[in-house]
Amino acid sequence: MPSKRENILARVATALAGTSGVGSRIYRSRVVPLARGEAPALVVEPVSDSAVQDTLSTLMWTLTFRVSVIVRGNIPDQLADSAMLDVHSKLMGDATLDGLVIIMLPSTVSFEMLEADQPAGVVSAEFTAQYRTSLNSLS
Repeated sequence: MPSKRENILARVATALAGTSGVGSRIYRSRVVPLARGEAPALVVEPVSDSAVQDTLSTLMWTLTFRVSVIVRGNIPDQLADSAMLDVHSKLMGDATLDGLVIIMLPSTVSFEMLEADQPAGVVSAEFTAQYRTSLNSLS
């Protein structure tokens, strides 16, 4: 049985299906570089997950995860904008991810422009999601 964290990340990737301009190019924690024809694409990956004891038998977790839009072309941040609008809308349209989390909020957006055989960029949006588990199980 997967952890609640993995269920949340899988649900995020599922919720992002059909994101503007991306199609089915949505990856979980991809570490292999994208080929030229694979952009634009989304990568969903965990950043951190921390817990505090909520009650005697439960933990309150704060999961930070990142959704990155990878694009190729001139003015990469502008090219990624419609996908980022869609990512935000899809995730915040169901801020509980079908009841998996208590609340999810956007956090930080960062921009990275890259030199390549064709200009490229990565626009990353971080979100925080709070969820509970029992003290003795991560599922």
